[in-house]
Amino acid sequence: MNAKYVQTTCPYCGTGCSFNLVVMDGKVTATAPYQRSPVNEGKVCPKGTYAHEFVNAPDRLTKPLIRKDGKFVEASWDEAYDLIAKKFKQYKPDECACLSSARVSNEENYAMMKFARGVMKTRHIDHCARLCHASTVAGLASTFGSGAMTNSIGDIADSKCVFILGSNTFEQHPLIGRRVMQAKAHGAKLIYADPRFTPTGKQADLYMQFRSGSDVAILNGMMQEILRNGWEDKEFVKSRTKDFDALKAEVMKPEYTLENVSKISGIPAGQLKTATEWFAKAESACILYSMGITQHTTGVDNVRSVANIQMLTGNLGRPGTGVNALRGQNNVQGACDMGALPVVYTAYQKVIDEAARKKFSDAWGFPDGIAEGKNGYEVTVMMDVLADKPGELKCMYIMGENPMISDPDLHHVEKALKNLEFLVVQDIFMNETAELAHVVLPSCCYAEKDGTQTSTERRVQMWRKAQDPPGQAKLDWVIIKEIAAKMGYAKQFPWNSAEEIFNEMSKLTPSYAGMNYTRLNKPEALHWPCPTAEHAGTPILHKEKFAHPDGLGQFFAVPYKPPAEVPDSQYPFVLTTGRCLWHWHTGTMTRRSKSLETEEPTGWIEINPDDAKALGIKDKEMIKATTRRGTVNVPARVTKDIMKGVMFMPFHFKECAANVLTNNALDPIAKIPEFKACAVKVEKIPEAK
Repeated sequence: MNAKYVQTTCPYCGTGCSFNLVVMDGKVTATAPYQRSPVNEGKVCPKGTYAHEFVNAPDRLTKPLIRKDGKFVEASWDEAYDLIAKKFKQYKPDECACLSSARVSNEENYAMMKFARGVMKTRHIDHCARLCHASTVAGLASTFGSGAMTNSIGDIADSKCVFILGSNTFEQHPLIGRRVMQAKAHGAKLIYADPRFTPTGKQADLYMQFRSGSDVAILNGMMQEILRNGWEDKEFVKSRTKDFDALKAEVMKPEYTLENVSKISGIPAGQLKTATEWFAKAESACILYSMGITQHTTGVDNVRSVANIQMLTGNLGRPGTGVNALRGQNNVQGACDMGALPVVYTAYQKVIDEAARKKFSDAWGFPDGIAEGKNGYEVTVMMDVLADKPGELKCMYIMGENPMISDPDLHHVEKALKNLEFLVVQDIFMNETAELAHVVLPSCCYAEKDGTQTSTERRVQMWRKAQDPPGQAKLDWVIIKEIAAKMGYAKQFPWNSAEEIFNEMSKLTPSYAGMNYTRLNKPEALHWPCPTAEHAGTPILHKEKFAHPDGLGQFFAVPYKPPAEVPDSQYPFVLTTGRCLWHWHTGTMTRRSKSLETEEPTGWIEINPDDAKALGIKDKEMIKATTRRGTVNVPARVTKDIMKGVMFMPFHFKECAANVLTNNALDPIAKIPEFKACAVKVEKIPEAK
């Protein structure tokens, strides 16, 4: 028997925990603690504990599949590549689109970005950050000049007041929740606002239950109370920010008195007053948020409001402070950093900047140039174009994404994808999106590859290969390289290792320029920006100045706007969605983990007891939930932990898919959908027991 430990980084949320994979006779069989990680110090959540269970699932994709006469048949790699190359060459650049992935490595996201812009010449590339933190990237870039979490995870333990808004941290990022508990143990106050009394809320010193979508009103009301009492950091505002007068003029309006905010949000004015005083008077205060802030038609407004209150109170650039945007997926930060977005190359260098375009064109050396310097379509816009303007987009290449479960209004998504003339999906399992493809390519999971991923705190860490992939499955970057070679671009994809890709990328990426595998191959790794080989990395941003050219933080006057769809007589309740502790996103991996699937084998809809009584609905009864987009049958979970008038569904479960119901109304700037608020009606099923 041959046994070994291989240290790696977790493939689930954006915390960036490390653990060991236990390898027996060449196969991953378990996980074991890795004590030296500064992020999780040997602790892991349930998903990390069982992160080995899907790796060798019997239904892993092992051979390329081509659809013939409506059915998938196994094919050789050469046959699949020849078909893909032939088809890809038939389409004009603007008829093609690529979706990269928050679940693959930085190297593979860079490879896909280069392939899209250099081989297919298309400007249409995006990934699922559009569905989670696109508003963070846009909102914080406009306020601070950099669209990322400002502080490190360890800093949270040093805070004297932690305000969690729009994040169920203890379930979605449990090891960040551990740092919150460390702060509490050191005397910090914990304020928590959420429509649901979650495990996070149960640890709070002050829990504020509010109506989904009222975040701007709450933050504006708190800022008015701060200004009325003179609790703002006058020196910070004066020396490090601009446009304070515009902010003040907005938040001092009568509609943002605590009494009026109470009417909008449902939070008692007394609770708002207490929260504001604790927060404003704390020596250091940090805000943690996630999709409860971002997944709104006002997502960018929400993020700017969070930035506003932190600048107003001077809670930036120091340990225990900051705007801590908790990224939902293991490498969603890295996928953005790598330019898997329709408006930027790596490190957020704009595609409309001709100097940036020339830099990448010259470095890559494509003899026929690269994509034009125009912004492309976001994935949400791609779906609208496919559904509503058939024939404009004809071809799509998807790597490691499953929009048939993850995107809003799934009937709309299905219509969109079925309008494609040619769809290639590259994944580890036959998921709901792959079932619609013309070609399916088998790829490697995290345990079968070397590479890097970038966590929510901008820490760039390593994956290490623990076993060979099943059957004929290949590394994502190898597949991309080999398709490029079939299309005549072998010279532009000369890599023989992930490290060679990283080295090429880092030369073009200022924030990663000082990094290499030698420096990253240690428990601490490095936080970007790390501009030179001598630089120690940057755990805390904005210590002395912001990332704007003038070094100042930008206040924005943000008026409150209600959600795009509010309850009415026909659809009288608010529906909000999210994750649960045991599952992750579209369930492709966790639902193949026996230990996790046993804990939550199907979905549910949470209903307040008063609402359930009025509807005549009992706990665990199968009921019908309907919005303007569709209907699903789903078990009721009657609980006092959700606000009256609000209902909640997790979105992992295809048999009762929450995203059949959700609204694809978009934030006008970030183009992120409003997953967190739409109008729903719930009815008994006459024959249900």
